[in-house]
Amino acid sequence: MYQAYKYRIYPTSEQQLALAKSFGCCRWFWNYSLNLCHETYRDTGKSLSRAAIQKMLPQLKKEHEWLKTDTYSQCLQVVALNLSTAYKNFFDRQAKLPKFKSKKGRQSITYPQNVEFQDNYIKLPKIGLVYYRRHRDFSGEIKTVTVSVNPDGKYFVSVLVEDDRVNPEKSAEGKAIGIDLGSTHFCITSDGSKYKNPKNIAKYTLNLKRKQQKLARKQKGSNAQTKARIKIARVQGKIARCREDFLHKLSRKIVNENQVIAVENLAVKNMVKNQCDHASEKEAPGSAPRHNNLAISIGEGAWGMFETMLSYKAEREGKTYIEVDRFLPYSQTCNICLNQVGSLSVNVKNWTCEHCHTTHNREINAAINIKNEALRILRVRNLPSHDKCQMYSKQELGTSSTANLRECKSPGKTSVLLDAIPSEDGNLSCSNSYSIG
Repeated sequence: MYQAYKYRIYPTSEQQLALAKSFGCCRWFWNYSLNLCHETYRDTGKSLSRAAIQKMLPQLKKEHEWLKTDTYSQCLQVVALNLSTAYKNFFDRQAKLPKFKSKKGRQSITYPQNVEFQDNYIKLPKIGLVYYRRHRDFSGEIKTVTVSVNPDGKYFVSVLVEDDRVNPEKSAEGKAIGIDLGSTHFCITSDGSKYKNPKNIAKYTLNLKRKQQKLARKQKGSNAQTKARIKIARVQGKIARCREDFLHKLSRKIVNENQVIAVENLAVKNMVKNQCDHASEKEAPGSAPRHNNLAISIGEGAWGMFETMLSYKAEREGKTYIEVDRFLPYSQTCNICLNQVGSLSVNVKNWTCEHCHTTHNREINAAINIKNEALRILRVRNLPSHDKCQMYSKQELGTSSTANLRECKSPGKTSVLLDAIPSEDGNLSCSNSYSIG
């Protein structure tokens, strides 16, 4: 399996200058090739292949001597590979159209070979020995080494290795947990645990706001503006590292303590966009745009990153990570009797079921329903095909069109939450034995 290791490196001032030249050469070749791809597609309706891009390098090195002297040749070959991969991901609808790169953002170059590790130093072609903080060892065959610099001026190296480890076989035998992501608390689990966002993020966010206000008063293009941008980048780096550290520790804790992990398959980008559109509709004509606090909370929570961490960590441990349909009423459905209430306002944190008179906490009840729905999906997957068809023909489907399972297919991420069905005598009964509860 592939595994990446990231280390902080400390190049000297001369090495920083050499790296800056390498970053510039690779960035120039990326932008040149991307522009040529656009022009070729506009004229012929076809784009350039990776081989065609790489064939341009010898002539470009004759025209621009610095492409030959200021960077390692194989780094330019990797640029062509990355550009062709970016186009492939775009046509496969896995990413957006490749964009031109700016020298103001994060810079990086990739070495496919000829990189040596000597104690606490890395030997990079045309750069030399660079000290790195060796906080952990790695083993396996080195595939690529990527050197990058963030806008705050910190340098890192990422080592991609391939080792002989194999992920264990996935199992669902053991403790299960459901996770409901929220705005007041970062996440609430089905066992009643609540996890808040780190306090230091709020402190750094306030500091970021002050520095951004100072930046707005600087003269455009001045040295003072450049220094203010670097200060802002440092604070943003602190916020990103604090959030990533919190997510890594929380996801590791959840994966270690549970065998089945269930979450909603949230569309975070659409949620943020909808909240912003809702806020803009309430603005008076001609007024300044307002920020929606819920959209900001969703964006800063990094829910997508958290679910990604849970997914790959569970896969490496042989545990089951499952995403359930996000359109089902987890908060409004009683996890005891499956009675569904009407719509609940966001401000309502606790409610009482009219049927069984159980008082529920909104978030904990949703987490329990998420867990039960995931367990139901796992039970369905283990049934023979004939039993699946019988069950689908008997159950009452939810209102979501994506949850229609009448074709007797094994359920994926979308499924149904089995509601209680009113019987003729007015009492509530469950549609079949596969209901949650």
